[in-house]
Amino acid sequence: MSERLDPVGLDTQQQWHARYQHPARAPHAARVWWENQHLLPATGRALDLACGAGGNALLLAVHGLETWAWDIADVAVACVQAVAQQQGVVLHTEVRDVVAYPPLPESFDVIVVSRFLERRLAPTLIDALTPEGLLFYQTFTQVTVGAMWGPTNPAYRLAPQELLTLFQPLRVVVYREEGRVGDMRRGLRNEAMLVAQKV
Repeated sequence: MSERLDPVGLDTQQQWHARYQHPARAPHAARVWWENQHLLPATGRALDLACGAGGNALLLAVHGLETWAWDIADVAVACVQAVAQQQGVVLHTEVRDVVAYPPLPESFDVIVVSRFLERRLAPTLIDALTPEGLLFYQTFTQVTVGAMWGPTNPAYRLAPQELLTLFQPLRVVVYREEGRVGDMRRGLRNEAMLVAQKV
């Protein structure tokens, strides 16, 4: 059974509200989703958790999945809904504190999380997947190459191979974390990505 966690503070909600008040660019899907969309089921229920500008949610819906987009920032959710309406895409959007009110057990066939890290949610996300459901996850790492971008607080960045540990009960389908190996001008740097399946 999912455990309800303490909600995020008002300051955090206002921070995200301010970030999405004036979006810098059109929403786009995370690389983990974009490069591995061939793994998606043809039908099912999908969740873009902490959806931000909603790039993942929009493409999940276009792919044919019944899609939900949740975020604590009401401005972000309003933008996602507006873009969906402009594109003729059906989305279920909700302003939601995903920490205090996470998804219910076995409620989604696909969950996508990008550039959001709340370690305490990992067991809940595993529970929220249906049998054979897929988790697509991508976020920042503590090991960086070049100028650092993303959160400056290391608590919001993954330790080496941490995604594998957080979601260990799932079967790994795709994992990528290149760190500082090889030609650092190429590849995936400063982030890790995981596609994993509930078995």
